[in-house]
Formats: sequence, structure tokens, C-alpha cells
Amino acid sequence: MEPNQGIAPEWVKEFVGSAHGDLNRVQQLLEQEPGLLNAAWDWGGGDWETALGAAAHMGRRDIALYLLERGARLDLFAAAMLGKLAIVEAMIADRPELKQALGPHGIPLLAHAVAGGEEASAVAALLQ
Repeated sequence: MEPNQGIAPEWVKEFVGSAHGDLNRVQQLLEQEPGLLNAAWDWGGGDWETALGAAAHMGRRDIALYLLERGARLDLFAAAMLGKLAIVEAMIADRPELKQALGPHGIPLLAHAVAGGEEASAVAALLQ
């Protein structure tokens, strides 16, 4: 990529797609183009997703933590999957309707917590 030329859309699509389950490819792509970290892809109809969002609904803690360690912006759905109870509680206390929030692909917040397994069980209990 040439500097200041933007990121090729096919890179964004591959990066977000890979974050659903391929940590090695995520690492390779991010090394080649650090600007991908918070890039979002529209799968159609306004279904925007970041790599962190992809990792979150797939329960890929390893990918999520890798991205967060590099500066990805934590969102409610990733916080739920990672079991960040205090963050989820605070956001829901501020905006109770978020308990029913839908993430990428229309996946409910509760499903993100369930995808987080035992480490997110307290968040799942809160959302049920």
C-alpha cells in the first residue's frame, strides 16, 4: 500500500473475514497494514463489522485480545464476550435498552456473552 492512498477494500474484507477464526492471517494482515485495526466492512444492508466484532460473536478470545492489545476500540459486544462485567453493567445502567442490542449480522448481545464461555458466564447471567 502506498501511504495516504487509503486501504484497499479487499484487504478490509479479508481482514474482517479472517477475524472470524484465523489468528495467523489476522496477524499477517495487520503487520502489512496497521490501518486495518479498526477498519469496518459492510457485508450488505448496513451490516457493518470490525475484526473485533467478528472475533466477539465467534467467541475468539485470542483474536479479540490480540486486537485490543494493539489498540482496537473495545465495544459492548466484545466486552460481553470477554466477560467484562463492570463495563457491560455500566453501559446497561446508562442505557437499559442495550440489553437487547444487536451486533453484526443481527446477533444479540446475549449470544456474544454465551460465545465467551465460562469466562463470560456472569455477563450472560446479567443479560438473561
